[in-house]
Amino acid sequence: MPESARAVSLSKVLIANRGEIAVRVIRACTDAGLASVAVYAEPDRDAVFVRLADEAFSLGGSTPADSYLSIGRILDAAARSGADAVHPGYGFLSENAEFAQAVIDAGLIWIGPDPQAIRDLGDKVTARHIATRAGAPLVPGTKDPVNGPDEVIAFASEFGLPVAIKAAFGGGGRGLKVARTLEEIPELFDSAVREAVTAFGRGECFVERYLDRPRHVEAQVLADKHGNVVVVGTRDCSLQRRHQKLVEEAPAPFLSDEQRATIHGSAKAICKEAGYSGAGTVEYLVGTDGTISFLEVNTRLQVEHPVSEETTGVDLVREQFRIAAGEKLRFTEDPAPRAHSIEFRINGEDAGRGFLPAPGTVTRFVAPDGPGVRTDAGVESGSVIGGQFDSLLAKVIVTGEDREQALARARRALDEMVVEGMATVLPFHRVIVRDPAFVGAEDGFTVHTRWIETEFDNRIEPFTGGEGVGSEEEQRRTVVVEVGGRRLEVSLPGDMAMAGGGGGGSAVAKAKPRRRAGGKAAAASGDAVAAPMQGTIVKIAVEDGQQVEAGELVVVLEAMKMENPVAAHKAGTVTGLNVSAGETVSQGSVICEIKD
Repeated sequence: MPESARAVSLSKVLIANRGEIAVRVIRACTDAGLASVAVYAEPDRDAVFVRLADEAFSLGGSTPADSYLSIGRILDAAARSGADAVHPGYGFLSENAEFAQAVIDAGLIWIGPDPQAIRDLGDKVTARHIATRAGAPLVPGTKDPVNGPDEVIAFASEFGLPVAIKAAFGGGGRGLKVARTLEEIPELFDSAVREAVTAFGRGECFVERYLDRPRHVEAQVLADKHGNVVVVGTRDCSLQRRHQKLVEEAPAPFLSDEQRATIHGSAKAICKEAGYSGAGTVEYLVGTDGTISFLEVNTRLQVEHPVSEETTGVDLVREQFRIAAGEKLRFTEDPAPRAHSIEFRINGEDAGRGFLPAPGTVTRFVAPDGPGVRTDAGVESGSVIGGQFDSLLAKVIVTGEDREQALARARRALDEMVVEGMATVLPFHRVIVRDPAFVGAEDGFTVHTRWIETEFDNRIEPFTGGEGVGSEEEQRRTVVVEVGGRRLEVSLPGDMAMAGGGGGGSAVAKAKPRRRAGGKAAAASGDAVAAPMQGTIVKIAVEDGQQVEAGELVVVLEAMKMENPVAAHKAGTVTGLNVSAGETVSQGSVICEIKD
């Protein structure tokens, strides 16, 4: 028996993540009789997952780089807490082989695949080589990361447009840009690199031929350390915006038996070729002509894992614990689906304004209930959602005996759900479960990965109202005290809640609103280029006095880990440019004016 497959025992798990996935793993720990440890950045000190865990330790910092991406701070918290295992969740360091190795070197149990498998499959170029050896279907792509936009242009000239520029290390749609013209490749390449560095700490990108109007279909895999691999069903994740998923369902509908067999067989072959263990997802694109092409392997738990759990009865997080402990899979055959399940991501985005990220305060949160409804949430009434992290607030998972019943229950559940105080995509979900293209009522199931951008008749009204992140907050009656970095809550009278604590600890009260560049901007004129959302300026593409054409890039704003270009609304001369890279601006702030 290999050393990695020897049985070990878990007793206390540190969750190196935040939000709803941290809540999900904490609950699995409780179900398994394991203690849980949360780690948190400053903006998350009052979050649901922090209070739900058995223990919580501050990472300090307020950005991903100095909190959830800091290997040293996370391992220090693990040592202070006495945790013997680390679960990375998804995003952040979940697909970082260096982190996995550091956890192992610290004498802790890594709840995930071996570092070498993460390197091989996390590097999208190497993953293509593995998929080729495994006999998986593939579209043309570069053998290695490209050195710049010129190489992307050369590839596109040889193989044709559109092409996908993709972060070599990472997933979740971050660092992925699709170029449909040669002219836009340089800017899209730069944007992909920036997003990849921000999200994953590495900016290498490769390029491949992009199937137009494809469906996104994936296989959920489980593999133990003894060579056993099973596929826990398929999922369709075609409803996306900016190449990031909004709605997922299992099993993937409207596939032929041959297509399903190809996906199951090649997913298992890829995992065996890579020596994979743990939970993971093998993703594919399915063209309009039925062509299947391997996309990538996500070496972690997926956001959409609940639909696979609901349709098979397999608790994927508990299985991750068992596999990490060296146990064999409890089943050797692919479990057959017993129902149909659809997941709706409730993101902090304004569907009526092109799904722009929209940080704010959740003044009221009421989860839906009833037969077949599950809600995985990382927020509650009063939660403040900043722009530093992902826009996902919660997931609503609706299950029925078949797709028709799941859709009917989804309409009811989404209508019941209440999220007030900030923009979310909930209005979009209420529309989509009644749209013939998704329901498949008229011309069949016709959605694809760019359907929202190209075909969706978006009549959703923009969100109005909401407090925003920087509004005045009511006085607290509970303060958080950190003693040696460990989080404790202390109740105080309301008039004392903002006072600092003594006794060697540091009392942390709710922060006063930060001032943002632009402040309360004057009413925008017809010449003004205004920030469409609260965010951070990551690139300025113009200078004062520069002549620009309508549609030309002015600045790039980053909010909730996504880059959003802000373009000139007319031709003219740039004047009054009053922002700088790294500055935070509020929605409506005037960035510059364009004079005729």
